[in-house]
Amino acid sequence: MSALARAAMDPPAPAPIFDLARTRGRGPADTFRTFAVSARLGWQLEANWTDPFLFFVYSVAKPVSSALILVVMLEVIGGPAGRSFRPFVVVGSALWSFVISGIAGLAWAILEDRERYRVLKYIYVSPSDFLVVLIGRGVARLVVGLAGVVITLVVGVVALGVPFDVAVVDWPLLAASSVVGLGAIIALGLLMAGVCIQTRQESWSYPEAFAGALFLVTGAVFPLAVLPAPVQAIGLLAPLTWWIAGVREALFPGGPDSIGGPGSLFAALLGHPSPTGSEIVIALLATGGVATLAALAVFRLSDRRAKRAGLYDRTTGS
Repeated sequence: MSALARAAMDPPAPAPIFDLARTRGRGPADTFRTFAVSARLGWQLEANWTDPFLFFVYSVAKPVSSALILVVMLEVIGGPAGRSFRPFVVVGSALWSFVISGIAGLAWAILEDRERYRVLKYIYVSPSDFLVVLIGRGVARLVVGLAGVVITLVVGVVALGVPFDVAVVDWPLLAASSVVGLGAIIALGLLMAGVCIQTRQESWSYPEAFAGALFLVTGAVFPLAVLPAPVQAIGLLAPLTWWIAGVREALFPGGPDSIGGPGSLFAALLGHPSPTGSEIVIALLATGGVATLAALAVFRLSDRRAKRAGLYDRTTGS
């Protein structure tokens, strides 16, 4: 019998039940598509409960009211001399709404999918990269936080008389601080997401509690020089400290400094009162890089432990 006849008589090979190559995706194209779909999903989850105008008011009311409260307190306590610190307070309170949105966004994505929608285990075993999905979900809250930052700064300039001149803005410093600072915020959010994978019940409050602790040591609304030296050292190791200082110096060059000043740890260590723009960028790159590596390590360790303990399959009832 010829080989052709034998081949015709043999039954066809069974089709594979599952093509493992599909799980590897198509490289950067699939990664970008996963990120875009996750970001769109996160935005729909954030904004689908009300009409756009009410959602906009709700999103910007908190950062604007926080800035107004701090400015009134400064006016009552400091009097006319305190008005020079208005840019300091407005920028710090505006940026902090962005920090809270970034840190909470990634952690709450874990909690929402595990506790509220109970789909975390299905998302995890999908062909999409889980880390990309998580970052995409957090971008929606970052957009909301960015809107709050812009509105707060506009209110500060228009309603509170904060002096602002576009011609004197240090745009390179602003761009460098914003890009590296965004990466640091996402890294801290990823760190909290890793923590929330392991925890239960009270986890919804952990991101804001963590952000509140950082609020004390990063010079958001008062200079680090008023804190004890050990606490100042912690602040100098935090990337958010340098990010806020960089944005302040870029928008209002020569304004009040949150890192240096008389009696500050920075002045004692480096011998000059305030950091320059290049020093801020270098310190931000260094601290942001360390924070990113630490966040990735914590998240990967938490991820492996969660898989071994079956935490992705559980609902804690919180």
